[in-house]
Amino acid sequence: MPAPMMDTYSPPDLVFDHGKGTRLYTEAGDAYLDFISGIAVNCLGHAHPKAVAALNEQAGKLWHLSNMFKVPKGIELAEKLCAATFADRVFFTNSGAEAMECALKTARRYHFVNGNPQRYRIITFTGAFHGRTFGAINAGGNPKYLEGFGPAMEGFDQVEFGDLDAVKNAVTEETAAICVEPVQGEGGVRAPEDSFLRGLRQICDEHGLMLIFDEVQSGAGRTGKLFAHQWVEGAEPDIMAAAKGIGGG
Repeated sequence: MPAPMMDTYSPPDLVFDHGKGTRLYTEAGDAYLDFISGIAVNCLGHAHPKAVAALNEQAGKLWHLSNMFKVPKGIELAEKLCAATFADRVFFTNSGAEAMECALKTARRYHFVNGNPQRYRIITFTGAFHGRTFGAINAGGNPKYLEGFGPAMEGFDQVEFGDLDAVKNAVTEETAAICVEPVQGEGGVRAPEDSFLRGLRQICDEHGLMLIFDEVQSGAGRTGKLFAHQWVEGAEPDIMAAAKGIGGG
């Protein structure tokens, strides 16, 4: 009989019963240092008392209302994020891949409502990882993740990460946005020169493009600031996707 769950990552037989801080424990009490953190998710560690208290308090009040109703705590978080970043507004969704899908759609929609529906193409970069939805794997462009899912989605132009000249040459009258990770995660923990991010901002300003930053992995304090791009003056995005650590698991 096949296993009931897909072995997406070929998990080992090792099973953890609970965690505390940076440690994971088996039922037998064997301790392991958690270097993976739920793939950059558990920014407060396991069973952090403040997180547990907040979850327990909310669980005793409301579970889920959807975006059809105002949620005071959600509004409070949105206000804090706007105050701490470039953003004017926040949209909450379920995952990093969905945040990226929203970012890509927002960029295209921006040009559509401004009378330029022909501007839909998005420049992306080699080594990128933007999630595992169909749109996200096409934005990432990794052949390994595209294999077996039919023809590639049209509308993405991939250039070499860190190459400003290649970006400039890729811009056409159909370009809507540039999408980049300020620090690539799966691409090898690659941080470009500050001048690259500033250059992308300048190109977008010159051509009326949207600059999208994927900070799903690099955000939530992983680089010492709330978001990685905040280390670079003059490189604020128009749209940013955040997830993983921002939800703390």
